[in-house]
Amino acid sequence: MDVVVDRFALGPIQTNCYVVRAERGAPEAAVVDPGDEPASLRLELAGLGTKVGGILVTHTDIDHVGAVADLAEGTGAEVWAPAGEVEALRTGETRSGHVRPHDPAHVVSGGDRITVAGIEFEVVDVPGHSAGHVAFHAGGALFGGDLVFAGSVGRVDLAGGDWDALLASVRALAEHFPPETAIYPGHGPATTLGDELARNPYLAELRA
Repeated sequence: MDVVVDRFALGPIQTNCYVVRAERGAPEAAVVDPGDEPASLRLELAGLGTKVGGILVTHTDIDHVGAVADLAEGTGAEVWAPAGEVEALRTGETRSGHVRPHDPAHVVSGGDRITVAGIEFEVVDVPGHSAGHVAFHAGGALFGGDLVFAGSVGRVDLAGGDWDALLASVRALAEHFPPETAIYPGHGPATTLGDELARNPYLAELRA
């Protein structure tokens, strides 16, 4: 099933938040990584004629979860957060700053399959940028957080970052998904798994 994806760049560093629907006009959407500006995001959702059917968190850096509590409490939507980083969301003490704490209704890890807003997502463990990082895949689209970007990759110099783990995560994605898989990253434009494997200078080791 193809999905409809709308991107909103939020906050001071323009982190991507994705609104994912089963089809255009769907009454509910899955919202991936609402990092900031919850009020403006709700206005955008209203403009699309949809509402929050659930919130998905790839990892708990402040620019990805800064609006989770406000959006969840303001809409009544449930949150799915990665098992390896859920305590940071529960306490509000992330490795990159303090956020309003939120205790998510669901904790996920690689191999889980969840249904949010009528869309079945596969959860994939992708450590590297952070230790408990996950990605969500549905309809040929991979919402990969800060693992890999168009022409770049996520930083690994913060607590929990690991370069070898990041490369292993990308290698695992290449073995599991076809090259035409669309990657919707946490920053910058969308790309494809095949394009990054072929041309991303940071992934040259995987081409050796």
